[in-house]
Amino acid sequence: MIDIKELYRLYQEHPCITTDSRNCPKGSIFLALKGETFDGNKFARQALEKGCAYAIIDNAEVMDNADNRLILVDDCLQTYKDLAREHRRQFDIPVIGITGTNGKTTTKELIRAVLSRSYNVMGTEGNFNNDVGVPKTLFRLNDDHDIAVVEMGASHPGDIKTLVETAEPTCGLITNVGRAHLLGFGSFEGVCKTKGELYDYLFEHQWPVFVNRDNEHLVRMSEKLLDVYYYGQSDNEDILIRGEVISCAPFLKFRWREQDYDAGYIGEWMEVQTHLIGAYNLDNILAAITVGYVNNVPFEEICHAVEHYIPTNNRSQLTETANNHLIVDAYNANPTSMAAAIDNFQRMEVSPKMAIIGKMGELGNVCDEEHQRLVDLLRQSGCDQMWLVGDEFTATDALSDERFKWFRDVEEVKAALNCQAPVGYYILIKGSNSNRLFELPPLL
Repeated sequence: MIDIKELYRLYQEHPCITTDSRNCPKGSIFLALKGETFDGNKFARQALEKGCAYAIIDNAEVMDNADNRLILVDDCLQTYKDLAREHRRQFDIPVIGITGTNGKTTTKELIRAVLSRSYNVMGTEGNFNNDVGVPKTLFRLNDDHDIAVVEMGASHPGDIKTLVETAEPTCGLITNVGRAHLLGFGSFEGVCKTKGELYDYLFEHQWPVFVNRDNEHLVRMSEKLLDVYYYGQSDNEDILIRGEVISCAPFLKFRWREQDYDAGYIGEWMEVQTHLIGAYNLDNILAAITVGYVNNVPFEEICHAVEHYIPTNNRSQLTETANNHLIVDAYNANPTSMAAAIDNFQRMEVSPKMAIIGKMGELGNVCDEEHQRLVDLLRQSGCDQMWLVGDEFTATDALSDERFKWFRDVEEVKAALNCQAPVGYYILIKGSNSNRLFELPPLL
């Protein structure tokens, strides 16, 4: 078997790896990944015929010793991660690792926006945050980059450990820990343990972390860490960057300042008007401000970056149509993010209000309990109409309340909207990507 350093030298001669046999740039290296419904090994020869210089495979039956363009390894996915780590080691730059139950993509984008005011930043694109996406991200590193921001997702124990051992971050941030992917993690404690694998790695290598001082779980999880930068909204004296909500009407306006009580220093408040919906986004913003502050981004540049950041990908977006005002958060949904979105919607002094809410997945044996809790939150939210999408809501008592309507899927919602769409409402659309609620705005 070829060792990883020899394979990396081959990559340096052919610095393009493709995992898709439909996209084979001339001179690239094809790497045969496998999934539940595909096996890249079956397409290795096709990739070579299309122009790839080499094909890395892990099925000995495909191997032909007479063809030196075929490279047999034990495990293509592990090889992909090992190669990415070897590539990452060529760059002596800060690498910021980000994980968390909610807000990690928004926080990552805010951090990238802030740091980009002073540095050339390479960051995770979209949600390429798994064991395929993180290596793909790392291979984008080049000599022009000053800092990397790498997002890491998890749905099973050990996922973050694997990703940090690939990305080798030099500092890190956990946005929060919540009740999500419980089917994979087994419990909330399992969520904390897995997300905490980022802290474990940073502790082992004595690297710094950024911690939300107001989150008791994160504070407890980070107790053993030696180099901690705290941010938050409380008046704790060990907070480095403190923020306060000024208003949400509907966009978040806040103020922030630096403070060092040990040195007897408290900075002046700076006000920032954002394009973000929801007071819950202040924690994400303060994380980005703290990262920028520690990396010496000037205050005015930090404020400019946050003020001009506009969310995309169906995350906390406000859309005005000819008929309604839509708050679209249709990318991710779990009990924690649902509660935050509904709480924020309740605080908005607008009317009339309507909510279209999709089911939550991967909750295991607490599925019925969490959907009932969601219905209870909606009942107290002040909404005039509440539409629920998904079979999981049939186990709740929602249909005993005439303000609720139930739909099996998004197609049934579309049919209802085609018959009689609401007009003049502020509408919260919240659900996971699989609910496909992002298809509804054109009908509203």
